[in-house]
Amino acid sequence: MLKLRELSLQRGGKPLLEQVSLTIHSGQKVGFIGANGTGKSSLFAILQGDLQADSGALDYPPHWQIAHVAQETPAVSRSALDFVIDGDRELRALEAQLEYAEQQHQASQIGELHAHMAAIDGYSAEARASRLLNGLGFQQHELQKPVAEFSGGWRVRLNLGQALMCRSDLLLLDEPTNHLDLDAVIWLEQWLRAYQGTMLLISHDRDFLDRVVDSIAHLEHRNIKLYTGGYSAFE
Repeated sequence: MLKLRELSLQRGGKPLLEQVSLTIHSGQKVGFIGANGTGKSSLFAILQGDLQADSGALDYPPHWQIAHVAQETPAVSRSALDFVIDGDRELRALEAQLEYAEQQHQASQIGELHAHMAAIDGYSAEARASRLLNGLGFQQHELQKPVAEFSGGWRVRLNLGQALMCRSDLLLLDEPTNHLDLDAVIWLEQWLRAYQGTMLLISHDRDFLDRVVDSIAHLEHRNIKLYTGGYSAFE
């Protein structure tokens, strides 16, 4: 469960949120709407830990993994496939531990790490990342291409793929359909409908909201009101 308790926020001296209280249940998929400048992206920045609220509290389980789409993509030489797999931070940490344990010939530790790897479905990571990239419009021959060789729009897709690769409890998406063609949008809708965690989504695409969210959070007059149903039900 995610709870905002009397949360207030100002940016540049302008009040955006004033003593907002809101409860979002685990597994809920919420579309955030409101005029530009009402605090949607600022609220996401608080959730990501990039911004501090002026007062109030934000509560969620300490074990939750939060995934969001990075705003920048470094021009790295890593392949598109490896870049997306990096989104599973626990997997990458396990791989590093396993490599060290093998170098040190720690047999019991190696066995435990392999069991943990199997438990998180780590051995299928490459196949899962390939499916994500294919769904986002990448051709199979592009999966080993260095990130640095992709244009800006395709790097945005790589960032999205990395966020989706994370086995997250809370997924934050800010206008995720930007830079996507229709086929990729349709694939993303299907993926998000199957997502098991809690999702908060900012989008101006009313049809997209209708197809993937079960609630609408409307930001207006420095407050947030939560409505059941998609955008059409809210409207």
